[in-house]
Amino acid sequence: EVTLEGVGTDFGFTLTAVGTTSSYEIFIRYVNPGSPAARQGLNRGDVITQIDGRTFGSGFNADADAINRAFDNQNISIAGRKSNGTSFTRSLSKGTYTSNPVFKDTVLTVNGRSIGYIALARFSNPSNAESALDASFARFAAGGVTDLVVDLRYNGGGYVSTDEYMGNLIAPPALNGTTMFSEHFNETMQNGEAEILKNQPLTDENGRQRFSNGRPLTYFDVDYSVEGNTYKFAKKGPLNSVANVVFIVTGNTASASELLINSLRPHMNVQVIGERSYGKPVGFFPINIDTYDVYYSMFQSRNSAGEGDYFEGLVPDADTPDDVTHDFGDPRELSLAAAIRYLTGGSFTASSSIKIMGRTMRANTVEFRKMGADHSFKGMIENRLKIKQR
Repeated sequence: EVTLEGVGTDFGFTLTAVGTTSSYEIFIRYVNPGSPAARQGLNRGDVITQIDGRTFGSGFNADADAINRAFDNQNISIAGRKSNGTSFTRSLSKGTYTSNPVFKDTVLTVNGRSIGYIALARFSNPSNAESALDASFARFAAGGVTDLVVDLRYNGGGYVSTDEYMGNLIAPPALNGTTMFSEHFNETMQNGEAEILKNQPLTDENGRQRFSNGRPLTYFDVDYSVEGNTYKFAKKGPLNSVANVVFIVTGNTASASELLINSLRPHMNVQVIGERSYGKPVGFFPINIDTYDVYYSMFQSRNSAGEGDYFEGLVPDADTPDDVTHDFGDPRELSLAAAIRYLTGGSFTASSSIKIMGRTMRANTVEFRKMGADHSFKGMIENRLKIKQR
């Protein structure tokens, strides 16, 4: 997996088996930009038929075990076919790479409407994410986008500062100065009674002790009040015309991703499609113990309406499966097709059939099963700690 600093050390792709217990194909779920897989031209929606000479189809459990063993190796060879039916073979080696968080962006023109689409892998740190996000939203502005589809189906969260940046790219200028979200620490911390925090030195991003007037600071000196941790809209970027936003989510959509959706809901027409999200409206900052950073739930986020108790996940307005048989941004992909239908016609209904092993099947009769363990980060990190005024 790619870190929140945008560094990957793997092959750069993941897989999903699609079909039935006895009849399925294995598709690429996503490819990390900049990865060995991306450099070899692999895409979401490609079918993988062989890895290291093993042909799939002997049974899901056996195939999953074989894939996990192969992914533990330094090198693999794969064979498969592209969405246009062209066969391919590739040899991949693991290597360190830099990956920006934008899987895909595109502008779709449907029934005279310009719809911007962006699939975001994670809210990585600002130095890794902001330039990529700026480029995407500049394309949206140039394309006259009025409606937006934000695909967060694999986004487990990340830095709150990047989440806020994304919110300000989406929001219209009229929201400037209004509340985006607030962070609520427990009463002990808010009342300045968490004496144990005096034992925790407050350091900068490089791990150096922070000082105020020559006095070493600790986490006890941080402002944990709601007022001091309320964030306002401050428009960024050239896209000023978005009226409707549809978010695509799954059970992997967590924390900072859910925060973005919840923050925009009181202010814009926000719709959510896909599967129920992860349910993590809490965040943290690192506590240092020796050479380790320890994270535990420290605050709960709430939007301007005081809403933030989605511990069981955000419930979608329309249920759609994670259609890995099509690439990100393909209007035939079931979730994006439903979003387009809503934005152009006011209804989420869309085609619910997919083609597996040459047969057209209804999506609700097909299983979508991930292959390989999911080690992706799920959480939101707040590293903008403010010192309370004395």
